Amino acid sequence: MSTETKNSPIAGEYDVVVVGGGAAGLSAAVTLGRALRSVLVIDAGEPRNAPAAGVHGFLSRDGINPKELLELGRAEALQYGADVVSGVAVGARSTAELADGADPAFEVNLADGRTVKARRLLVTTGLTDILPAIEGIRERWGRDVLHCPYCHGWEVRNKAIGILGSVPMALHQALLFRQWSPNITLFLNDVVEPTEEQWEQLAARSITVVDGKVRALEVIDDSLSGVELESGKVIAVEAVVTGPRLEARSGVLESLGVPLVEHPMGVGTHVEVNPQGATSVPGVWAAGNVTDLTGQVMASAAAGVMAGAAINADLMMAETRAAVEDARQAALSR
Repeated sequence: MSTETKNSPIAGEYDVVVVGGGAAGLSAAVTLGRALRSVLVIDAGEPRNAPAAGVHGFLSRDGINPKELLELGRAEALQYGADVVSGVAVGARSTAELADGADPAFEVNLADGRTVKARRLLVTTGLTDILPAIEGIRERWGRDVLHCPYCHGWEVRNKAIGILGSVPMALHQALLFRQWSPNITLFLNDVVEPTEEQWEQLAARSITVVDGKVRALEVIDDSLSGVELESGKVIAVEAVVTGPRLEARSGVLESLGVPLVEHPMGVGTHVEVNPQGATSVPGVWAAGNVTDLTGQVMASAAAGVMAGAAINADLMMAETRAAVEDARQAALSR
């Protein structure tokens, strides 16, 4: 087992190559390592939740720093014989003729020129949050600019919370965050147009609605203090909720012919898989936010475990078929 040094060589072939070193990928690596499979994790080092102070909703690790959680995960994967290297996978290709009964095989290409072969491939590359082009949003993202109440709602409970109308889902966010605070302001931002029923819901929940386009966030002493409209008016808030567009990091999957599809809720793009994480391409699995745009860290970890177990079972069946064929050939040659 090994950790990586930059541009370190990679063993020629693994049972499974996992592209992505987050919760899903590392959980799969632990599962596969415990199944005595040779596993390589390729980690680009770009976790989506890096700006956040803590991970929440993760049983026994609530509030843990995201970096610390990944360090623990890497240590566990290494404990079971996995290799973990830093690198960016830029594509992959099938190296097997996928005729009836043929066993899949793949070659993964890294940006630094290294290549690695795999019998099976699991992609856990996550997603990218496409934030609104409003001054201050990116700088405060993961701190006092939020999107998930189950990740950050407790930390902003009873504070003045502004809901930025960047997507139609903002109406749902306004009603949802009302559970955490009685002081909710919905900024329509020339994007959100409530129906008559929705106006009634907002009023019934005492949610303030502000018309006009948002220009910037106001920050004083490194704390969010307000939302500035293009009119120059500033509305005091202590936290802002926005709905980024969620784009799956799907380059490796698309290079193999796995399609990227629009999410049914219209919040972004993702890759469709079956309940075990298998894609439409034989031998290729995906897990985590690349398939589940709204899944929290624990859900991604669980998906990684499920995919790892499914991949091991698939390899077992391939090995059993090969053993049966060898036994038949041996019997014929007697």
